Amino acid sequence: MATDIEKASAELQEIVAKADTGARKPAGFTGKLIFAVALAWALFQFWYASPLPFVLRFGVLNDTEARSLHLAFALFLAFTAWPAFAGSPRDRVPLLDWVFAIAGAFAAAYLILFYRELALRPGQPTTMDIVVASTGVVLLIEATRRAVGWPMAVLAVLFIAYSMGGPYLPEVLEHKGASLNRLLSHMWLTTEGVFGIALGVSTGTIFVYVLFGTLLDRAGGGNYMMQVSFAALGHMRGGPAKVAVVSSALNGLISGSSVSNVVSGGIFTIPLMKKSGYGGVKAGAIETMSSVNGQIMPPVMGAAAFLMVEYVGIPYSEIVRNAILPATLSYIGLFYIVHLEALKLGMQPLIRREPRSWHSRILRTLLGISGTVLVVCVLYYLLAGVDAAFGAAAPWVTSAIVGALYVFSVYMAAKSPDLPEDIDIDNPKPLETWPAVKAGLHFLLPIGMLIWCLMIEELSPSLSAYWAIVMLVVLMATQRPLIDLFRGRRTPGAWRRGFADVVHGFNDGSRNMIGIGIATATAGIVVGAITLTGLGLRMTEFVEFVSQGNVITMLLFIAFVCLVLGLGVPTTANYVLMATLMAPVVVELGAQAGLVIPLIAVHLFVFYYGIMGDITPPVGLATFAAAAISGESAIATGIQGAVYALRTVILPFIWIFNPTLLLVDVDGALDVIVVVAASTIAMLIFAAVTMNWFRVKTRLWETALLAVAVALLFRPDFFMDFVAPEYVHVPGAKVYDVARDTPDAGRLVMVIKGTSIEGDDVRKTVAVRLGPKGEDGRKRLTEAGLTLTQLGDAVQISAVKFGSRAKKSGFDQGFDVDRIEVPSGRPSPHWFYLPAVLLIAVVWWAQGRRLPK
Repeated sequence: MATDIEKASAELQEIVAKADTGARKPAGFTGKLIFAVALAWALFQFWYASPLPFVLRFGVLNDTEARSLHLAFALFLAFTAWPAFAGSPRDRVPLLDWVFAIAGAFAAAYLILFYRELALRPGQPTTMDIVVASTGVVLLIEATRRAVGWPMAVLAVLFIAYSMGGPYLPEVLEHKGASLNRLLSHMWLTTEGVFGIALGVSTGTIFVYVLFGTLLDRAGGGNYMMQVSFAALGHMRGGPAKVAVVSSALNGLISGSSVSNVVSGGIFTIPLMKKSGYGGVKAGAIETMSSVNGQIMPPVMGAAAFLMVEYVGIPYSEIVRNAILPATLSYIGLFYIVHLEALKLGMQPLIRREPRSWHSRILRTLLGISGTVLVVCVLYYLLAGVDAAFGAAAPWVTSAIVGALYVFSVYMAAKSPDLPEDIDIDNPKPLETWPAVKAGLHFLLPIGMLIWCLMIEELSPSLSAYWAIVMLVVLMATQRPLIDLFRGRRTPGAWRRGFADVVHGFNDGSRNMIGIGIATATAGIVVGAITLTGLGLRMTEFVEFVSQGNVITMLLFIAFVCLVLGLGVPTTANYVLMATLMAPVVVELGAQAGLVIPLIAVHLFVFYYGIMGDITPPVGLATFAAAAISGESAIATGIQGAVYALRTVILPFIWIFNPTLLLVDVDGALDVIVVVAASTIAMLIFAAVTMNWFRVKTRLWETALLAVAVALLFRPDFFMDFVAPEYVHVPGAKVYDVARDTPDAGRLVMVIKGTSIEGDDVRKTVAVRLGPKGEDGRKRLTEAGLTLTQLGDAVQISAVKFGSRAKKSGFDQGFDVDRIEVPSGRPSPHWFYLPAVLLIAVVWWAQGRRLPK
């Protein structure tokens, strides 16, 4: 089945190829060889993610060996799939590129080919080691220039120069420097540089998720999500824009490429938005924002979710829990913005559907929602009951149930009309929602399998993706023959087309991964330079100097750095750089300012601002793709997109000061419901403020009241602080008692003081999340990585376990515990939601009087 990108024009396919898959498309033997290598890469990654190597006791690779092979494939394909320059041939691979491809692949595979020899002489590289490492670094930078872009390549060169030129730099950046041998050994022959955490996550997790998204799109899942969105929303006022928002949100569940999302959906939605009356600039900006926001939507989040697991050190399910509300709020805000734009422009529905009464529409909506919830609950309790009742045989019983669900959903699809393979832009036809949903229910099963394995079974992300891909491969191979069977017909070549889709899907997955593999490896050069030179410690001093100790100024500066890096660095690599360089700085300086900032809040902060580089001019690739479809200026489209992005831009600043937006420190289902409801209303009202339109055009005093309501809803804790303090002080000597009484997964907040490495007296507020509640407070602290020594009333931090929650939260060995901060038991800040709702009601009433009669 053709993907939505393959339906686009040659110009748009070229944009996607330059950004994601490589613009070179040779024919003949060369094309077949590149296809075979890409297929081999995908099969290797599929094997590596599976349990088969351990079951069969064959092909078991450790992390370093797997990363080495992963990068070898990526470098070979980078030089064969990406031309060196704009004028380089696209239909053949020049001899020099063959040399680069083979040399790069060998340099990357050197760690697996000579693994035993390298392990026997750590830190003592031979001449051969240095030659291979230098060749590998140079070719990696060249591959980065081709596949990722010159800004990332220049950044890597600058960090290499910084590592070697330390003694010649200004005092604030000076360090003792590194010799060429030490630098190359650190970067290429250890897991501190190129073959570090970022490449490890790319190898172990990101690849299989990109493969899953590619296969689902090839199977028809991308078109299904578009058609269902069109059926549900296409007939509304501003329907095409709402289709763009919802379909991009759905695609964002399993896709991480902004440019591909813009092209695959934008070729239909942007012309329809223009036809509706939005205009080309606004249409392009809406599609860009919808697609870019797909990277913040769990469970994949543009692959950043899996990197956060490594950098933050919390379970994947916790990452999803923290990220789901801001991502949803961002899409709700954009949906409301396009609705307000439609109202301002006086649009009428583009498509006319048979009119229904309002109570009929409400009833159908409620039945659809309640039916969906009922089915999900029944399946959850059924599968949970199978796990409890059948023990070791449960996987077989579960497989039988899932197989029966698949056959039933394909039967439903067979009895429904086939969905169109595209949307008729010139003469769009309405679709009924429920028949459209039934026509592709089987596409939801692999997504459900993925979420079940991740969130319920709590399997590793890679193993969860493996089982979801297994199901998807079965679906791709069998969906056409089964539909033919249920319709009582026989289509020649149905089985062959299914297997061809699988093979081409595996190839597409590898092509989509080339840039990501190269980018994560190059990010390792930057991370390696930071660890080699101790730049991270100097960044704390530098940011503190720039911000002068002001937390807001610090956050604005870091947001600016993220945006600048995002102009030329892919989202994944941008996140790795900022998580390594800036996230610890925010935690440290925030703690010194007396502000306890959860580590996940900091990492999501830098991630959100990093993705804005795909929108903001003059480089945003997603904006250029949208402008190519709309025929408008990319700069104007980017500026309009930046205006729409304000609702996303404000969220990170809110959760830094109010972590309940990340569902941190939220107790009980009722508390969650209240926070979600208040945050949703706040986002809608903030969108109205930025659009200067609520029910009608807002007046200045109405805008002011709505802005105050937004502040009350998003930051009720700020106002409650004027009424009563959040914490009361308890002497440090009571630390074990407080730790014992802290609730499950609760935070223990301490004020500690001591002397920094630079000799400065430091006082900061830090917090560590404790595990399950127990009778022994000392044990709970030890499990969190914190060992204390108590002499009378004096308590000192005697040890902080490396990589522990305590270490990542900013605790320092040798510091004294000055006091413990215990919740004061003040009234809930949620009481401030009431005056906020009252202010909104006043504006609603005032504007209602100005509505046309």
